[in-house]
Amino acid sequence: MRYAMKKFSNIYIFSFASIMVIVVAAVLSVAALILQPLQERNVAIEKMRNILSSIQVQSTAADAQEKYNQYIVETFVINSEGEKIEGFDAFTIDMRAEMRKPLEERHLPVFVGMKNDGRKIIVPLHGKGLWGPIYGYLALEEDMKTIYGVNFGHDKETPGLGAEISESWFQEPFAGKSIFDESGRFTSIEVERGGAEPGDPHAVDAISGGTITSKGLESMLYDCLLSYESYFKKEGI
Repeated sequence: MRYAMKKFSNIYIFSFASIMVIVVAAVLSVAALILQPLQERNVAIEKMRNILSSIQVQSTAADAQEKYNQYIVETFVINSEGEKIEGFDAFTIDMRAEMRKPLEERHLPVFVGMKNDGRKIIVPLHGKGLWGPIYGYLALEEDMKTIYGVNFGHDKETPGLGAEISESWFQEPFAGKSIFDESGRFTSIEVERGGAEPGDPHAVDAISGGTITSKGLESMLYDCLLSYESYFKKEGI
């Protein structure tokens, strides 16, 4: 009798646990489906804020979409030859995935901003830091060589070191730098350990103690901007 009761008790516990697992899984699945549109919207809003930040327009979660619609006047996708490609939405393209492809197969998003001081060309960036992905946006003046502004972000860089790429003090010196030299040769921007030479139009100071992240950002700039070189040269003044 005692054995039968113990066996029944074990069956009950197992059955109850199985039912609870199924119920919890179902609840989590439903919650995920309900929350997914909100999560996707939050990601989109954050993306809009970062794009706007590259042209020095500050926004909040509440007004990001309104300001994005106000300042971003055109978006399109190009190939590595600088030719527009139809049928793609620049906003939804994953630059991380594109940078894994051969250059000739990449779909490259372009965002056009308009401010009182002129038209700005914004391109996305994606690369590797010390501990994980780094990314951002870079805005150029109409001459397609002078940087107007940048926005950088990261997932796992070290606070106080590599994570400083997201701070304004690091980003502001990029404004006014040139990604081409006087002969029209693509140079990108160097991130110099120990400090850039005063007046160097193609270099900024690296982060003290964040050498690997700084060099990762330098590589990101070179690799991503090189993808757009043909477009910049075709459209530049």
